[in-house]
Amino acid sequence: MVLGTIFRNGENRNMDTQNRQIYMDYQATTPCDKRVLEKMLPYFCEEFGNPHSTSHNMGTRAAAAVECARHKVAKIIGVSDAREIIFTSGATESCNVAIQGASRFYRERGNRIITCVIEHKCMLEACAAMGREGFDVVVLPVLKNGIVDIDALKNALQEKTVLVSIAWVNNEIGVCQPIEEISRLCRERGVLFHSDAAQAVGKVAVDASLVDLMSISGHKIYGPKGIGALYLRLEPRLRLTPLFFGGEQERGIRSGTLPTPLCVGLGEACEIAQLEMPEEHKRLTEFKNYFIKKILDGLEKVYLNGDREKRIPGCLNFSFEGVEGESIMLGMPDVCISSGSACTSKTLEPSHVLKAISIREDLAHSSLRIGLGRFTTFDEVEYVSSKLMEVVNRLREMSPIW
Repeated sequence: MVLGTIFRNGENRNMDTQNRQIYMDYQATTPCDKRVLEKMLPYFCEEFGNPHSTSHNMGTRAAAAVECARHKVAKIIGVSDAREIIFTSGATESCNVAIQGASRFYRERGNRIITCVIEHKCMLEACAAMGREGFDVVVLPVLKNGIVDIDALKNALQEKTVLVSIAWVNNEIGVCQPIEEISRLCRERGVLFHSDAAQAVGKVAVDASLVDLMSISGHKIYGPKGIGALYLRLEPRLRLTPLFFGGEQERGIRSGTLPTPLCVGLGEACEIAQLEMPEEHKRLTEFKNYFIKKILDGLEKVYLNGDREKRIPGCLNFSFEGVEGESIMLGMPDVCISSGSACTSKTLEPSHVLKAISIREDLAHSSLRIGLGRFTTFDEVEYVSSKLMEVVNRLREMSPIW
């Protein structure tokens, strides 16, 4: 799929959709910002030194670039000690290192792990793997708006609980969880708290002091794919059992030669996101409100999934009664949207997230996730919302059930 030319914020472009795709799947991935790419390029062919070979200048310069990037990642989540940032291959690895590593190292404290039913598959599968090792895995329900059931969490936090793992923002419905309240409950009981912040960093304010471990992804914030980070608290020191072993890089938690260009890219993406987040949040909130109002006013029996206010502005999830989500996408070949998480897009099963918030199975199959992001324009919002209503109306007219 060719995205066509990427424009900076505020630039208009002709809506010649016959020659290009309109991208609205920003929760699946984001395009690499050209400013990020420019920072990365020298470290492929010119400054190609190994950042762990610091006995010569090439390695020293690469190491300095990595440490600069580490400080930028630390800054966006409010961390003063950059040593608390561990580079990984992405949020999936970070979640696995956090969940498996913490559970195994602190097993003597207890064997209960608490997570949430609407978590990303990497979180649920990592917890399930620990269940097969004898851990007691509790999967919390959520309310109909997608917010975790705090009363259920309170009841589940028993003395033997070692870890709570709940995402900051859900990747399918964009709902923000009450991280401060969860953090307070965990601290009161001395339980470790991990949060997958892949969909939160760069979109909403994230405070690492509320958690003990945090997962970050590069390609969700206009950085490169194949790079991520794990925040790992130092004071008081938190330790993990590594998933694999090698050269003792990254505090012995994540061995292997660091990919300098990707680390630089993640750092630059974090720096840009931190600078532009207030303006970007305001603009996307306006787009979100316009899109929601237009769809809900223009179509009957359409439902916005997830809490309307407690959400990031760039993630919208609708169910359109009487039509299949896949059919809507086929009717809009010039628009890149999804019917759920990119990680589960090949399954015919309805979204586990929508099922968890008590959406009927037929409505779960009729859902679409629409992602707005840095390079989305108002013209695109206007076009896609109008096109969406046109396609839904046409499909309903053809449907004998409707």
